[in-house]
Amino acid sequence: MAEKYIRKNKNNFTVVKNSRIYGKFDSKDIAVFARNLLVGHDWSLENIHDEIFEYENHYILMKVIENKLCYLGEFTQKPNKDIISKLAKRQIRNPNNSKYGLNITRIFDEYVIKKQIAGDEYIFGVFDNLEDATFSRNFLLDHNWNVDEFGEIEYCDESDSYKIVKVFDDRVYILGSFKTKSEAEENLNNSKHEFLNKIFKHKNGLSNHPHLDVLTDHIDELENEFQIKTSDDVWNFDEVENPLDDIIFNLTPWQKIIHDHADEEFTFAQLKKSLAGYKSKNFDKKICRYLNELIDLNLIQRLDDDIYRKV
Repeated sequence: MAEKYIRKNKNNFTVVKNSRIYGKFDSKDIAVFARNLLVGHDWSLENIHDEIFEYENHYILMKVIENKLCYLGEFTQKPNKDIISKLAKRQIRNPNNSKYGLNITRIFDEYVIKKQIAGDEYIFGVFDNLEDATFSRNFLLDHNWNVDEFGEIEYCDESDSYKIVKVFDDRVYILGSFKTKSEAEENLNNSKHEFLNKIFKHKNGLSNHPHLDVLTDHIDELENEFQIKTSDDVWNFDEVENPLDDIIFNLTPWQKIIHDHADEEFTFAQLKKSLAGYKSKNFDKKICRYLNELIDLNLIQRLDDDIYRKV
């Protein structure tokens, strides 16, 4: 009976009976264990109530999730309820063991949460880091994709941190992340203020945050809701008509040379090649120095270890 009801695929083994798939497993041994468990319960998932099974001096954790028998791990000691709950949530969030889990797609440098509902695709958030995207996706999964369930401060069980959350037009934005709830509460207004400034700077070319595109026409509305005025220690937002032009006009000669010779996206080697006519002593160090200054001015963005982009 070793092979009966077990189908070998390219990357896994499935337990199948009468064309119904009861579960997918990474190894044949676990697939055999699952098949035997199903046989012992007359192929009824409803009858499998135990989650922990003793097997050859260790414990195997199995759980029925969304009408499939799922393998959650093996342990030398019996796992407690907290461990079982955490592993079950992880399985629900990433049943196919993919890179980002359910509903998260990476597009260039951003992480997008998408979901099909009644045949239409909805975007629930665009994030510049995976941690915030994962937290938001997990919360939405746990709350049946209802964005109204978000509070201003929510706990993230993956990162053991507290997130400051803003939902606007059914999209989720993370304004800050803090180790404790009291720290998040203390920084609530500051995070809202920084969020407004970030939107304004993106709108005026002072920084690059594409995921904030949809908010650039709603600054006044957000200021009224937060009861906070957009402001910055460096820029007077009431007087600056075109901040980007002002920054470029005031660049030092070497800053301007590097900015003018940089392509829209480039590597250090490509930039150095385009500057060959300016070669001098300690050339690499000079390029690095002024390139980093342009990064600090938000005119250049570092995408990777050696990939840069003009903002």
